[in-house]
Amino acid sequence: MDILCLSTSAYFTFPTRKHHVMQRLKNHRVLFVDPAVTWLAPLRDKSARPSLNAWREPPKRDQAHPHIEVIAQPPVLPFYNKYRAVNRRNQKRLAKYLQRRMDDAGMQNPLLWVYTPTAVDLLDDLPHGGVVYDCIDRHSGYPGLISPAVVDAMDEELARRADAVFTTADGLCERLSPLNTHTALIPNGVNYVLFANAPMQPLNEKPTLGFSGPIQHCIDTGLVAYAARKRPDWHFRFLSKPLPGVDITPLVGLPNVEITGLRPYHEMPAALSGLDVCLNLFSSGDLARDVSPLKFYEYLAVGKPIVSTPQPVQVQQYADVIEIADGPEAFVAACERALADQDPARRDKRRAYAEACSWEARVAEMEEKLKEWKVMM
Repeated sequence: MDILCLSTSAYFTFPTRKHHVMQRLKNHRVLFVDPAVTWLAPLRDKSARPSLNAWREPPKRDQAHPHIEVIAQPPVLPFYNKYRAVNRRNQKRLAKYLQRRMDDAGMQNPLLWVYTPTAVDLLDDLPHGGVVYDCIDRHSGYPGLISPAVVDAMDEELARRADAVFTTADGLCERLSPLNTHTALIPNGVNYVLFANAPMQPLNEKPTLGFSGPIQHCIDTGLVAYAARKRPDWHFRFLSKPLPGVDITPLVGLPNVEITGLRPYHEMPAALSGLDVCLNLFSSGDLARDVSPLKFYEYLAVGKPIVSTPQPVQVQQYADVIEIADGPEAFVAACERALADQDPARRDKRRAYAEACSWEARVAEMEEKLKEWKVMM
Protein backbone atom coordinates (compact mmCIF):
# COMPACT_ATOMS: atom_id res chain seq x y z
CA MET A 1 0.00 0.00 0.00
CA ASP A 2 1.33 3.46 -0.86
CA ILE A 3 1.81 5.81 2.10
CA LEU A 4 1.74 9.60 2.07
CA CYS A 5 3.41 10.75 5.29
CA LEU A 6 2.79 14.30 6.52
CA SER A 7 5.61 14.92 8.95
CA THR A 8 6.42 17.58 11.54
CA SER A 9 10.18 17.07 11.03
CA ALA A 10 12.20 17.37 7.83
CA TYR A 11 13.43 14.02 6.58
CA PHE A 12 17.11 14.76 6.00
CA THR A 13 17.69 15.91 9.58
CA PHE A 14 18.27 14.23 12.93
CA PRO A 15 15.97 11.18 12.89
CA THR A 16 12.89 11.04 15.10
CA ARG A 17 9.87 8.72 15.34
CA LYS A 18 8.65 9.74 11.89
CA HIS A 19 11.87 8.67 10.23
CA HIS A 20 12.25 5.42 12.14
CA VAL A 21 8.68 4.30 11.46
CA MET A 22 8.69 5.11 7.76
CA GLN A 23 12.10 3.51 7.24
CA ARG A 24 10.82 0.22 8.66
CA LEU A 25 7.67 0.11 6.52
CA LYS A 26 9.81 -1.43 3.79
CA ASN A 27 6.98 -3.25 2.06
CA HIS A 28 5.27 0.02 1.20
CA ARG A 29 6.18 2.91 -1.06
CA VAL A 30 6.42 6.10 1.01
CA LEU A 31 6.14 9.71 -0.15
CA PHE A 32 7.45 11.67 2.83
CA VAL A 33 6.26 15.29 3.02
CA ASP A 34 8.49 17.68 4.96
CA PRO A 35 6.71 20.26 7.16
CA ALA A 36 5.78 23.60 5.70
CA VAL A 37 7.57 26.86 6.34
CA THR A 38 5.60 30.07 6.61
CA TRP A 39 6.19 33.12 4.47
CA LEU A 40 7.41 34.86 7.64
CA ALA A 41 10.08 32.27 8.44
CA PRO A 42 12.97 34.07 6.68
CA LEU A 43 12.24 37.19 8.75
CA ARG A 44 13.05 35.25 11.92
CA ASP A 45 15.77 33.05 10.44
CA LYS A 46 17.57 33.95 7.21
CA SER A 47 18.68 30.34 6.77
CA ALA A 48 15.03 29.46 6.11
CA ARG A 49 14.97 31.42 2.84
CA PRO A 50 15.98 28.47 0.59
CA SER A 51 13.12 26.46 2.09
CA LEU A 52 10.61 28.77 0.41
CA ASN A 53 11.46 27.24 -2.97
CA ALA A 54 12.24 23.66 -1.91
CA TRP A 55 8.75 22.53 -2.96
CA ARG A 56 9.64 23.18 -6.61
CA GLU A 57 12.41 20.57 -6.53
CA PRO A 58 11.89 16.97 -7.69
CA PRO A 59 11.50 14.22 -5.09
CA LYS A 60 14.68 13.13 -3.31
CA ARG A 61 15.18 9.43 -2.74
CA ASP A 62 16.75 8.10 0.43
CA GLN A 63 19.46 5.86 -0.96
CA ALA A 64 19.66 3.86 2.27
CA HIS A 65 15.87 3.33 2.20
CA PRO A 66 14.91 3.34 -1.47
CA HIS A 67 11.20 2.88 -0.76
CA ILE A 68 11.13 6.50 0.53
CA GLU A 69 10.97 9.65 -1.59
CA VAL A 70 10.92 13.09 0.03
CA ILE A 71 9.21 16.29 -1.07
CA ALA A 72 8.71 19.70 0.49
CA GLN A 73 5.48 21.66 0.93
CA PRO A 74 4.74 25.07 -0.59
CA PRO A 75 5.10 27.96 1.87
CA VAL A 76 2.03 28.63 3.97
CA LEU A 77 0.31 31.55 5.62
CA PRO A 78 1.30 32.00 9.28
CA PHE A 79 -1.02 31.77 12.30
CA TYR A 80 -2.62 28.53 11.08
CA ASN A 81 -2.52 27.15 14.63
CA LYS A 82 -4.34 30.24 15.85
CA TYR A 83 -7.07 30.70 13.26
CA ARG A 84 -8.82 27.66 11.77
CA ALA A 85 -9.79 29.58 8.63
CA VAL A 86 -6.12 30.16 7.85
CA ASN A 87 -5.39 26.47 8.27
CA ARG A 88 -8.26 25.52 5.98
CA ARG A 89 -6.90 27.82 3.28
CA ASN A 90 -3.38 26.41 3.68
CA GLN A 91 -4.58 22.81 3.56
CA LYS A 92 -6.78 23.37 0.50
CA ARG A 93 -3.75 24.66 -1.40
CA LEU A 94 -1.64 21.79 -0.06
CA ALA A 95 -4.21 19.25 -1.27
CA LYS A 96 -3.94 20.52 -4.85
CA TYR A 97 -0.15 20.40 -4.68
CA LEU A 98 -0.07 16.88 -3.20
CA GLN A 99 -2.51 15.65 -5.83
CA ARG A 100 -0.07 16.74 -8.53
CA ARG A 101 2.78 15.01 -6.72
CA MET A 102 0.71 11.85 -6.31
CA ASP A 103 -0.19 11.89 -10.00
CA ASP A 104 3.49 12.24 -10.90
CA ALA A 105 4.33 9.27 -8.67
CA GLY A 106 1.43 7.16 -9.89
CA MET A 107 -0.15 7.09 -6.43
CA GLN A 108 -3.87 6.58 -6.10
CA ASN A 109 -5.69 6.69 -2.77
CA PRO A 110 -2.62 6.28 -0.54
CA LEU A 111 -2.80 5.71 3.17
CA LEU A 112 -2.39 9.12 4.81
CA TRP A 113 -0.04 8.78 7.80
CA VAL A 114 -0.11 12.13 9.60
CA TYR A 115 1.68 13.66 12.57
CA THR A 116 0.00 17.05 12.80
CA PRO A 117 -3.56 18.03 13.74
CA THR A 118 -3.58 20.59 10.94
CA ALA A 119 -3.94 17.70 8.48
CA VAL A 120 -7.61 17.31 9.45
CA ASP A 121 -8.49 20.12 7.05
CA LEU A 122 -6.81 18.23 4.20
CA LEU A 123 -8.98 15.12 4.35
CA ASP A 124 -11.97 16.33 2.36
CA ASP A 125 -9.86 17.58 -0.54
CA LEU A 126 -7.33 14.78 -1.05
CA PRO A 127 -8.30 11.25 -2.15
CA HIS A 128 -6.98 8.62 0.25
CA GLY A 129 -7.48 5.01 1.20
CA GLY A 130 -7.32 5.53 4.96
CA VAL A 131 -5.93 7.78 7.69
CA VAL A 132 -3.46 6.94 10.44
CA TYR A 133 -2.96 9.66 13.06
CA ASP A 134 0.31 9.04 14.89
CA CYS A 135 -0.06 11.44 17.82
CA ILE A 136 3.33 12.09 19.40
CA ASP A 137 2.64 15.18 21.53
CA ARG A 138 0.02 17.30 23.21
CA HIS A 139 0.38 19.80 20.39
CA SER A 140 -1.55 22.52 22.20
CA GLY A 141 1.07 22.49 24.97
CA TYR A 142 3.75 24.14 22.87
CA PRO A 143 4.39 27.87 23.26
CA GLY A 144 4.19 30.26 20.36
CA LEU A 145 1.58 31.77 18.08
CA ILE A 146 -1.12 29.21 18.72
CA SER A 147 -4.55 28.97 20.23
CA PRO A 148 -4.65 25.86 22.43
CA ALA A 149 -8.41 25.60 21.93
CA VAL A 150 -8.04 25.67 18.13
CA VAL A 151 -5.23 23.09 18.17
CA ASP A 152 -7.10 20.80 20.55
CA ALA A 153 -10.22 21.01 18.39
CA MET A 154 -8.27 19.98 15.28
CA ASP A 155 -6.53 17.24 17.26
CA GLU A 156 -9.82 15.77 18.47
CA GLU A 157 -11.52 16.01 15.07
CA LEU A 158 -8.58 14.27 13.41
CA ALA A 159 -8.70 11.49 16.00
CA ARG A 160 -12.41 10.97 15.34
CA ARG A 161 -12.01 10.85 11.58
CA ALA A 162 -8.90 8.67 11.47
CA ASP A 163 -9.09 4.96 10.73
CA ALA A 164 -6.37 4.34 13.33
CA VAL A 165 -4.81 6.42 16.09
CA PHE A 166 -1.43 5.67 17.65
CA THR A 167 -0.30 7.56 20.73
CA THR A 168 3.10 7.69 22.37
CA ALA A 169 2.05 8.42 25.97
CA ASP A 170 -0.62 7.36 28.45
CA GLY A 171 -2.10 10.85 28.72
CA LEU A 172 -2.52 11.11 24.95
CA CYS A 173 -4.14 7.68 24.80
CA GLU A 174 -6.53 8.48 27.64
CA ARG A 175 -7.54 11.68 25.88
CA LEU A 176 -8.04 10.30 22.36
CA SER A 177 -9.21 6.72 22.90
CA PRO A 178 -12.79 7.80 23.81
CA LEU A 179 -12.93 9.47 20.38
CA ASN A 180 -11.85 6.44 18.37
CA THR A 181 -12.08 2.75 19.28
CA HIS A 182 -9.10 2.06 16.99
CA THR A 183 -6.61 3.75 19.33
CA ALA A 184 -3.44 2.13 20.65
CA LEU A 185 -0.62 3.22 22.93
CA ILE A 186 2.71 2.59 21.17
CA PRO A 187 5.53 4.58 22.81
CA ASN A 188 8.70 5.62 21.07
CA GLY A 189 11.51 3.16 20.52
CA VAL A 190 15.20 2.85 19.86
CA ASN A 191 17.57 1.77 17.12
CA TYR A 192 18.68 -0.98 19.44
CA VAL A 193 21.46 -2.49 17.34
CA LEU A 194 23.12 0.90 16.86
CA PHE A 195 23.04 1.99 20.51
CA ALA A 196 23.54 -1.37 22.22
CA ASN A 197 26.72 -1.98 20.22
CA ALA A 198 28.40 1.16 21.50
CA PRO A 199 31.56 0.11 23.37
CA MET A 200 31.35 0.50 27.14
CA GLN A 201 33.83 3.23 28.00
CA PRO A 202 35.62 3.46 31.37
CA LEU A 203 34.51 5.92 34.02
CA ASN A 204 35.71 9.48 33.56
CA GLU A 205 38.29 10.86 35.94
CA LYS A 206 35.84 13.65 36.68
CA PRO A 207 32.29 12.25 36.99
CA THR A 208 30.43 13.25 33.83
CA LEU A 209 26.65 13.41 33.66
CA GLY A 210 24.92 14.22 30.40
CA PHE A 211 21.70 15.00 28.56
CA SER A 212 20.97 14.50 24.86
CA GLY A 213 18.40 16.07 22.59
CA PRO A 214 17.23 19.67 22.14
CA ILE A 215 16.76 21.82 25.22
CA GLN A 216 13.05 22.58 25.00
CA HIS A 217 10.76 24.66 27.20
CA CYS A 218 9.78 21.53 29.13
CA ILE A 219 13.38 20.63 30.06
CA ASP A 220 14.25 21.38 33.69
CA THR A 221 17.69 22.97 33.40
CA GLY A 222 17.33 24.27 36.95
CA LEU A 223 18.06 20.81 38.34
CA VAL A 224 21.43 20.73 36.59
CA ALA A 225 22.22 24.29 37.68
CA TYR A 226 21.55 23.36 41.30
CA ALA A 227 23.61 20.16 41.12
CA ALA A 228 26.47 21.91 39.31
CA ARG A 229 26.78 24.41 42.15
CA LYS A 230 26.34 21.77 44.82
CA ARG A 231 28.92 19.44 43.28
CA PRO A 232 31.60 21.47 41.47
CA ASP A 233 33.62 18.25 41.15
CA TRP A 234 31.03 16.89 38.70
CA HIS A 235 30.91 17.79 35.02
CA PHE A 236 27.59 18.24 33.18
CA ARG A 237 27.45 17.86 29.40
CA PHE A 238 24.49 18.80 27.19
CA LEU A 239 24.78 16.96 23.88
CA SER A 240 22.35 19.46 22.46
CA LYS A 241 21.50 23.12 22.15
CA PRO A 242 18.51 25.21 23.24
CA LEU A 243 15.64 25.71 20.86
CA PRO A 244 14.92 29.36 19.91
CA GLY A 245 13.31 31.23 22.78
CA VAL A 246 14.27 28.72 25.48
CA ASP A 247 15.81 30.38 28.54
CA ILE A 248 19.02 28.68 29.69
CA THR A 249 20.04 31.51 32.03
CA PRO A 250 20.40 29.12 35.01
CA LEU A 251 23.26 27.36 33.19
CA VAL A 252 25.15 30.44 32.04
CA GLY A 253 28.51 30.99 33.68
CA LEU A 254 28.73 27.61 35.40
CA PRO A 255 32.29 26.32 34.80
CA ASN A 256 31.32 22.66 35.06
CA VAL A 257 28.49 22.83 32.50
CA GLU A 258 29.13 22.56 28.77
CA ILE A 259 26.68 22.70 25.87
CA THR A 260 28.31 20.93 22.92
CA GLY A 261 25.51 21.04 20.37
CA LEU A 262 23.80 18.01 18.90
CA ARG A 263 26.14 15.36 17.52
CA PRO A 264 25.46 13.58 14.22
CA TYR A 265 23.16 10.62 14.80
CA HIS A 266 25.79 7.95 14.11
CA GLU A 267 28.02 9.53 16.77
CA MET A 268 25.38 9.53 19.50
CA PRO A 269 25.94 5.96 20.80
CA ALA A 270 29.63 6.67 21.50
CA ALA A 271 28.76 10.09 22.96
CA LEU A 272 26.29 8.53 25.39
CA SER A 273 28.69 5.72 26.22
CA GLY A 274 31.23 8.38 27.16
CA LEU A 275 28.97 9.58 29.99
CA ASP A 276 28.98 8.13 33.47
CA VAL A 277 25.29 8.93 34.01
CA CYS A 278 22.55 9.82 31.51
CA LEU A 279 19.96 12.42 32.51
CA ASN A 280 16.26 12.65 31.64
CA LEU A 281 15.14 16.13 32.73
CA PHE A 282 11.49 17.10 32.34
CA SER A 283 9.64 19.74 34.30
CA SER A 284 6.05 19.11 35.38
CA GLY A 285 3.21 20.10 33.04
CA ASP A 286 0.93 18.81 30.30
CA LEU A 287 3.63 18.74 27.64
CA ALA A 288 6.19 16.88 29.78
CA ARG A 289 3.60 14.41 31.06
CA ASP A 290 2.57 13.45 27.54
CA VAL A 291 5.96 12.99 25.87
CA SER A 292 7.79 9.79 25.06
CA PRO A 293 11.47 10.81 24.95
CA LEU A 294 13.56 8.93 22.42
CA LYS A 295 16.63 9.77 24.49
CA PHE A 296 15.38 7.65 27.38
CA TYR A 297 15.24 4.45 25.30
CA GLU A 298 18.66 5.26 23.85
CA TYR A 299 20.00 5.64 27.38
CA LEU A 300 18.61 2.20 28.23
CA ALA A 301 20.23 0.67 25.15
CA VAL A 302 23.75 1.92 25.93
CA GLY A 303 23.30 0.48 29.42
CA LYS A 304 24.59 3.46 31.39
CA PRO A 305 23.01 4.46 34.74
CA ILE A 306 20.07 6.86 34.35
CA VAL A 307 18.65 9.59 36.57
CA SER A 308 15.18 10.82 35.60
CA THR A 309 12.54 13.20 36.84
CA PRO A 310 9.14 11.55 37.55
CA GLN A 311 7.94 12.99 34.23
CA PRO A 312 6.98 11.58 31.83
CA VAL A 313 5.09 8.84 33.66
CA GLN A 314 6.43 6.18 31.26
CA VAL A 315 9.81 6.20 33.00
CA GLN A 316 8.30 4.88 36.21
CA GLN A 317 7.85 1.40 34.75
CA TYR A 318 11.67 1.17 34.66
CA ALA A 319 12.14 2.20 38.30
CA ASP A 320 13.98 -1.04 39.07
CA VAL A 321 16.95 -0.06 36.88
CA ILE A 322 17.01 3.76 37.03
CA GLU A 323 17.01 6.48 39.67
CA ILE A 324 13.95 8.75 39.85
CA ALA A 325 14.25 12.11 41.61
CA ASP A 326 11.72 14.83 42.33
CA GLY A 327 13.33 18.11 43.33
CA PRO A 328 16.89 19.49 43.50
CA GLU A 329 18.15 17.75 46.65
CA ALA A 330 16.68 14.43 45.56
CA PHE A 331 18.26 14.93 42.15
CA VAL A 332 21.75 15.31 43.62
CA ALA A 333 21.24 12.23 45.82
CA ALA A 334 19.98 10.23 42.82
CA CYS A 335 23.04 11.24 40.79
CA GLU A 336 25.29 10.04 43.62
CA ARG A 337 23.55 6.66 43.63
CA ALA A 338 23.76 6.42 39.86
CA LEU A 339 27.48 7.19 39.84
CA ALA A 340 27.97 4.32 42.28
CA ASP A 341 25.88 1.93 40.15
CA GLN A 342 28.34 -0.41 38.45
CA ASP A 343 26.19 -3.55 38.70
CA PRO A 344 26.48 -5.50 35.41
CA ALA A 345 23.12 -7.16 36.07
CA ARG A 346 21.34 -3.79 36.17
CA ARG A 347 23.17 -2.72 33.01
CA ASP A 348 22.08 -5.89 31.23
CA LYS A 349 18.50 -5.44 32.37
CA ARG A 350 18.45 -1.87 31.04
CA ARG A 351 19.56 -3.20 27.68
CA ALA A 352 16.97 -5.96 27.78
CA TYR A 353 14.26 -3.38 28.37
CA ALA A 354 15.58 -1.39 25.40
CA GLU A 355 15.61 -4.42 23.11
CA ALA A 356 11.91 -4.95 23.82
CA CYS A 357 11.40 -1.32 22.72
CA SER A 358 13.28 -1.57 19.42
CA TRP A 359 11.81 0.27 16.45
CA GLU A 360 11.41 -3.08 14.73
CA ALA A 361 9.18 -4.24 17.59
CA ARG A 362 7.23 -0.96 17.65
CA VAL A 363 6.54 -0.94 13.91
CA ALA A 364 5.61 -4.62 13.91
CA GLU A 365 3.02 -3.81 16.59
CA MET A 366 1.68 -0.95 14.47
CA GLU A 367 1.35 -3.16 11.39
CA GLU A 368 -0.38 -5.84 13.43
CA LYS A 369 -2.93 -3.32 14.70
CA LEU A 370 -3.54 -1.93 11.22
CA LYS A 371 -4.20 -5.39 9.86
CA GLU A 372 -6.48 -6.19 12.80
CA TRP A 373 -8.44 -3.00 12.13
CA LYS A 374 -8.38 -3.67 8.36
CA VAL A 375 -6.64 -0.36 7.66
CA MET A 376 -3.58 -1.87 6.01
CA MET A 377 -4.09 -5.16 4.18
